[in-house]
Amino acid sequence: MICVVGLGYVGLPLAVRFGLTEKVIGFDINSERIEELSKNIDSTGELSAEELEKADIVFSTNPKSISDSDFIIVAVPTPIDESKQPDLRPLLSASKIVGQNLKPGAIVVFESTVYPGCTEGDCVPVIEKESGLSCGTDFKIGYSPERMNPGDKVHTVDKVVKVVSGMDAESLDLIATKYEKIISAGVHRADSIKIAEAAKIIENTQRDINIALMNELKIIFDLLDIDWRKVIEASVTKWNFLEFSPGLVGGHCIGVDPYYLADISKRLGHSPEIILAGRKINDYMAKYETSRIIRLMIDKDIKIKGAKVVILGATFKPNVSDIRNSKVCDVAHELASYGCEVNIYDPHVKEMKIFGYDNEEIESPDFVVKAVNHDIFEESRYDYGIMDS
Repeated sequence: MICVVGLGYVGLPLAVRFGLTEKVIGFDINSERIEELSKNIDSTGELSAEELEKADIVFSTNPKSISDSDFIIVAVPTPIDESKQPDLRPLLSASKIVGQNLKPGAIVVFESTVYPGCTEGDCVPVIEKESGLSCGTDFKIGYSPERMNPGDKVHTVDKVVKVVSGMDAESLDLIATKYEKIISAGVHRADSIKIAEAAKIIENTQRDINIALMNELKIIFDLLDIDWRKVIEASVTKWNFLEFSPGLVGGHCIGVDPYYLADISKRLGHSPEIILAGRKINDYMAKYETSRIIRLMIDKDIKIKGAKVVILGATFKPNVSDIRNSKVCDVAHELASYGCEVNIYDPHVKEMKIFGYDNEEIESPDFVVKAVNHDIFEESRYDYGIMDS
């Protein structure tokens, strides 16, 4: 039996996919999450009630349910703390729970994004301590990085090549065979767990750096009074130009994962200058765009203090409900610090307040900022201001 530990944006789609072929235990410490899933409700919007109903899954908050499984997948968040350092607490907590409920002979596969060496160096010792079992003798481990793209109904979990790895040839074969049952795109067998960990973390690091380059170019083009869209339109006519666009970089992956790679790099004695430079630029863009908004409002003779500003969109990317680590939050706070009266309107977000601001449309705002390109905004009654990104 399979057990998926952690039923968020990554774990739930995986559990449902496996649940179409065999019985699955879906474990999460969040009782509210388990309660809604037991009613075939997914508040993330990733899966429909029909999809949940089709899968053979038993949802549970009882750690002992893990002990019935011989194949355990850990898919919990790996965030950063306020100092932008890796926060392994959710991962190590999950490792502890797994260790306390691990039966001999089981395979544990981690999917959480980590720095190379974390699975074997940080997670395994916890499992061994809590279980009293020996890795390699009493249980096996592997790593298969998640490649989920929230809101994407095309590149679903089964349609993206799955990188898999194991601690030895036997575990690699067992893990690959298990995933091959549900991944129609096939699997790629990495030579080691560290290689699989590294492959995942550089995917988002590479994207972060490319976007950072475009953000810096946008700043330069703004100073030159050149439309960056027109620049890209001209540049993409060359076959080998990589088409990236500037924008706010938030979310649970791109704005987080590079810090994990930077952390292990610094611990090994190397200062990762390009990685951190990219992060610095991307983290700066909310402040930069806010300053442009304020200047444009001044140019339009809008009194800044008390100005009613509506921000369209709050999520970290278009057409999703996910607001985790969204940099729209920073823009809103920056505008409020100037004395603006801020509202955030995002129909994809059900909460009445977003980042502490009312989630509603208002009549006759002084200025409108389109921060997220939701399709729903294409026919909005508002005239947009700036930041149409």
